[in-house]
Amino acid sequence: MAPQPADDGESGSPAVTVQAIEGLNALSRDAWDALANPADAEFDPFLSWDFLEALEASGCVGEESGWLPRHLVATRPDGKLVGALPLYAKTHSMGEYVFDHAWADAYERAGGQYYPKLLSAIPFTPATGRRVLADSAAMRRALAQTACELTERWGCSGWHVNFPDTKTACELDETGLLARVDRQFIWSNRDYADYDAFLADLSSRKRKALRKERAAAQDGIEIEHLTGDSLQPEHWDVFYACYQETGSRKWGYPYLNRAFFDLVHQRMPDRVLLVMAKKEGRYIAAALNLIGSHALYGRYWGKLDDHPFLHFELCYHQAIDAAIARGLSRVEAGAQGEHKLARGYRPREVRSAHYIANPGFRDAIAQYLDQERTAVRTDIRLQDAESPFRRDKTS
Repeated sequence: MAPQPADDGESGSPAVTVQAIEGLNALSRDAWDALANPADAEFDPFLSWDFLEALEASGCVGEESGWLPRHLVATRPDGKLVGALPLYAKTHSMGEYVFDHAWADAYERAGGQYYPKLLSAIPFTPATGRRVLADSAAMRRALAQTACELTERWGCSGWHVNFPDTKTACELDETGLLARVDRQFIWSNRDYADYDAFLADLSSRKRKALRKERAAAQDGIEIEHLTGDSLQPEHWDVFYACYQETGSRKWGYPYLNRAFFDLVHQRMPDRVLLVMAKKEGRYIAAALNLIGSHALYGRYWGKLDDHPFLHFELCYHQAIDAAIARGLSRVEAGAQGEHKLARGYRPREVRSAHYIANPGFRDAIAQYLDQERTAVRTDIRLQDAESPFRRDKTS
């Protein structure tokens, strides 16, 4: 793509050009991270150059996987990066956690070609965060408008933005993208001193049930929290075997290869929390989390042997323990999973935004989304009413 002029909204500032690049290795780590994780914002490990470029360098993202990097970058004449938009050309809808398969089917049955489409998201990661990266609101608008223009210029059916934070979602609404709502189950830390303090917020019956569940899960099990220098290759060997077992059983194949996890270990071990379970001296299960400045993000789990309630213990209870110990405000345990509700994770809205190039299809999707938003928000209210919290602790 030839560089395109853009207005960064600052009177008298030098001209800015926006262009697409085919990989983050074209940018310096520091330049990207200055936009992705500025000092005054919540640190998002998934937006970091280390994480995103590891996906590309390992081949998890690329032509073979159907995720073609086409990141938009805005630069001044002196080469300074002032805006960026993670962007992928997709030839399928896998690994997104915002499901548009029915849209693709309807579009193609009507004679259209849904793929390729453009997507701004963190590959294989349903975590909410910033998506249009710039200090200036005008620059963010320019990047969004450029993505819409490129959708049509490149013959794509649409541009989709998955899991934007509230500020980004509102700005994309103003740009004219269609708003979609879904839910995730998120645990919130109310300045708890420990897990027992969290349990005190629950009803007596639920409190007893979780204590019983944890006792059964920990019976005969040794649990380790590994991060930074304590992470060793043998731990990753076990985790990857667990990850492959879960991936092959649930989805047909794992999205991520060992080379990706090796790069994560090399680049950002202090942002990794690996919770591992050992029985009779042998590791039998593992759960991988990434650590942000405000949140613990649960990502992958797997087991080599069965043990009662071990999934709930490693993925949800131990994550709460870790978040409390680190003073983190929440645990985001990934997509779906109504079983999280009984364990203190409450339903919360998550968003996506969609630019549909074809006007007729856009109108049809808009009508569908109006109905879907109402239904999802009703479900969230009903589910939240069933939370294990005492009635005086449900706000």
